[in-house]
Formats: sequence, structure tokens, C-alpha cells
Amino acid sequence: MNVLIVTESCFGNTARVARAVAAGLRSKGAEVTIAEAAAAPALDGVDLLLVGAPTHNMGLPGPASRGQAATKGGNPPATGVAEWLDRLSGFGGRAATFDTVTGTGFFSGSAAKGIQKRLRRSRVDVVARESFVVKATEGPLADGELDRAELWGAALA
Repeated sequence: MNVLIVTESCFGNTARVARAVAAGLRSKGAEVTIAEAAAAPALDGVDLLLVGAPTHNMGLPGPASRGQAATKGGNPPATGVAEWLDRLSGFGGRAATFDTVTGTGFFSGSAAKGIQKRLRRSRVDVVARESFVVKATEGPLADGELDRAELWGAALA
């Protein structure tokens, strides 16, 4: 199985989750490529697409929230998952989405949910969605979240 993980990360937490998910997928024999959204390769030959981003203002990061992340010491990309999804076309495979969130519940929002909606509008079959908790905007990830990410990756394989 050929898997592409497309990510956006401002403080490194979402990138750490992506690496843990990749480890889980690789443990089941998958070939995995991780790419930042701004430099994501073509989707030719991809069997499973994973897309992950941090949750900003209850949804996907945008230029304003990336600017806020930079003022808090983050290293956000100039463009990210939202812009990459705007250019996505012609992918007929399966996908899964994930995000990092500072809390759970109705008022915490979810970048993964936003990614899922955009992928489904493009007629992509989204088979899973997961959120991973960070203790604060800058992180770190909550205890056990990287282990949970690796298990989720293995289950996706």
C-alpha cells in the first residue's frame, strides 16, 4: 500500500503525530511518504491519502491564524492544507484526516472535520478521522497521544 501523508504544522505537534502515524502504517508494510502541504507531490499511485493540520480558531489554519502562531513562537508555513485542498482535483482513492486540538468537545472545533468536508466535496472517500490532544497551543502533546497515533496508523493499514 502506498500512503501519502500531507501535513501542516506550526509548532511541530502535528508533524510529530504524522511521523507516529507513519510508523504505525510502516509496521504493517505500507510505503509512506510525509510531505508538507506546500510541497506535496502528485497523487499518482497513492492508495491512501492522509491529511493533517492543527486546529486554529475551531477549523483549518489560514493566513491570519498562521500569523498569530508566528507571534507565539511557532514556525508556520506561508501556505498550508487549506490552500492545498483548494488545488486538489482528480484523486479517486481513500483518505483519512487528523488534527491536533487543545481540547475536545463541541466548542473546541476540528481541522480534521474541515478537511473531511473539503475532501468529500471533491468526491474523495474519507474512511477515518481522528483528533490528537495537545496540552497548550504550543504543545506538548498530551501523554499517550503519540502511541495512540501509531496505533491508529497501524489500524488504517
